[in-house]
Amino acid sequence: MTDQGQAFPAYVTVIAGVLFLAFVYFAVGQAAVLRNGAQTAADAAALGAAQDARDQLREGWLEVIDDPTQWHGYVRGEGYIVDRACRRATELASRNDATLLLRDCVPLDLGFTVTVQSQGTVGESIVPDTGGQQATASASAVIEPLCRFEPPKPSSEPSIDPSTEPTTEPDPSSTPPEEPEEEAPVPIAGLTCDGEAWEIDPEEPVLPGVDDLFRIRLTGDDE
Repeated sequence: MTDQGQAFPAYVTVIAGVLFLAFVYFAVGQAAVLRNGAQTAADAAALGAAQDARDQLREGWLEVIDDPTQWHGYVRGEGYIVDRACRRATELASRNDATLLLRDCVPLDLGFTVTVQSQGTVGESIVPDTGGQQATASASAVIEPLCRFEPPKPSSEPSIDPSTEPTTEPDPSSTPPEEPEEEAPVPIAGLTCDGEAWEIDPEEPVLPGVDDLFRIRLTGDDE
């Protein structure tokens, strides 16, 4: 009976240790899940900002599609509103249970870096000194222009020899010559996207799709 009484406290100690280790492993697993979720949210937010900027570029390009002299900035990926793209990043972070402040959405030369914080926390009731801890994660996405534009050089107008011009006044009684028919607009050439040449019809201008104009990827993604 004495031996059984001495073994019981040891048994309780072992069980308590096993339970504590189980709680620790659970907390570690919960923290890992939280970190993975935060990274997913950061990736989605960075890609969302870059995609919104890409859409802005195509929208702006369409507005000046009939004026090739204004194309160059859009070809290079310039001319989008950073705050609008970052608001899109904030929305996507929230959808993935994370918080993104506008100050944590930083524009790059062509892209964005974002830092998000998870909305969930590791519970202190499981393991002491872990309560309220949130996971943070960062991601960067870049915009890669796929097009180049080289407008064709204007053809030189033939020079007119003054000596060949008529010197007599036209006969007022003669029938006036018919006005020449208006020439159809010439397609805008010189745009090449990912090795494919495009011609833009000025009467019904259509740009290539966004995926033909720009590529979006996370940095470190070799795809």
